[in-house]
Amino acid sequence: MKVADLLAARSQNWAELQHLCSLMDRRNKRRIPPESINRFAALYRSACADLALADAYHLPPNTVAYLHQLVARAHNQLYRSRGIDFGAGMKEIFVTTPQRLFNDNSLRLAFFLFFGLFFLSYYLAYYLPDFANSVINFDGTTTQTDALREMYAQGFKESRSWTENSSMAGFYISHNASIGIVCFASGLLFLGVGGLPALTFNAIFLGAVFGYMDTTPQSQNFSEFVTAHGPFELTAIVLSAGAGMRLGFSLLNTQGLSRMASLRKCGRETTPMIAAAVMLFIGAAFIEGFISPSAAPYAFKAIVGAASSSLLLFYFVFLGWPWKESLGENEVTPHPAGSWEYAVTKD
Repeated sequence: MKVADLLAARSQNWAELQHLCSLMDRRNKRRIPPESINRFAALYRSACADLALADAYHLPPNTVAYLHQLVARAHNQLYRSRGIDFGAGMKEIFVTTPQRLFNDNSLRLAFFLFFGLFFLSYYLAYYLPDFANSVINFDGTTTQTDALREMYAQGFKESRSWTENSSMAGFYISHNASIGIVCFASGLLFLGVGGLPALTFNAIFLGAVFGYMDTTPQSQNFSEFVTAHGPFELTAIVLSAGAGMRLGFSLLNTQGLSRMASLRKCGRETTPMIAAAVMLFIGAAFIEGFISPSAAPYAFKAIVGAASSSLLLFYFVFLGWPWKESLGENEVTPHPAGSWEYAVTKD
């Protein structure tokens, strides 16, 4: 049989495939019988083969164009994009991600190192003025401490305009992002250890600033400014440093993979940590731009700071804690790679 005759004999299958495409356009696929779905898939594969024959043997252009259109239409029905699975997305955000972050050793190291040095530097700067001057005025002059006192010499009696607040919020986003990028990117240097100097510097410097300002007459103004946005901003720095160190350590401990494969795998695993840092930096910038310098009472700013701290504890600690199921036989067990997965165990 000639190819043209063979394809002509298949025209009935093409008509059936076109009819099924029209049926799927009008009805929900879940309401179409399974046998019709199977028949549709078989007809689609057959039409693809017919199109290849028609192209190879240079059949009339109208036949080739018809088959192109039919195959494309069937392809769009068969491989139509799926709808958004909100349930899976919510589970990823509120179950998988906080548990993975809670169990991340690099993030734990960054957290304890940053806040340990921060409070140690605060204590030394508060009780040892020479320490505060040497850390804050690291260039050997007193310009930094003088600038800090001058910056917070005035209270917050009048709120700024919306334009000024928006401009400052944009500036804080840029400034905070630059700190996060330095902490993150330096983690790739020297197999993760490169993130430690940036993290250490920020912890000691910020701790010294907080400790020094609490010894000055401008202490109340300084506290009123940093209370609201401080929790988000400091936590974002820790997340950035933890993500960078995690990437750097993946080049050292490859778990049997090549270094590039280990880096790619770790990059996927640290994406939630980076995303959390970005959101916290943006949130801190808007609070710092609109609430911290406003004339709102200090009690309101303290409530914002307390709410921010509570939200962080709830997400990273409460949701991340490896709770055991109290009503069933399921329990949460650590995955060897560092993430947490649910495993069902039976007594």
